[in-house]
Amino acid sequence: MRFTRIVRTEDGGSAFEEDEIALAEQHVAEGTPPMAVGGLPSAGGVLFLRSAEFDSAPHPAPREQWVVMLRGTIEVEVSGGDRRRFGPGDMVLAADTEGRGHVTTGVGAPPFEALFLPV
Repeated sequence: MRFTRIVRTEDGGSAFEEDEIALAEQHVAEGTPPMAVGGLPSAGGVLFLRSAEFDSAPHPAPREQWVVMLRGTIEVEVSGGDRRRFGPGDMVLAADTEGRGHVTTGVGAPPFEALFLPV
């Protein structure tokens, strides 16, 4: 399963990287068909976020964390000017915990909902 990572660059900015979570076919419960399963490292403390706005000033991630979009669409801009949109089902690993960080903007109608899973 592919996901996007936001990383800190050597000059203190941020950039996008592509990565992948390995999936393996497993039986997760008796009587169910095999399913593709992959692990997400997490330190616990999953947060659910709902907001009418997602717009931000440039900021680093408060901690390394997975952002799993549930509802709405956000656009993330990294320091080099590249922008990407993420909507329901998209996963982003925000790992730019130092430096100038990134800018997040809500696109379309709110509310915006996401799960934050600290790594």
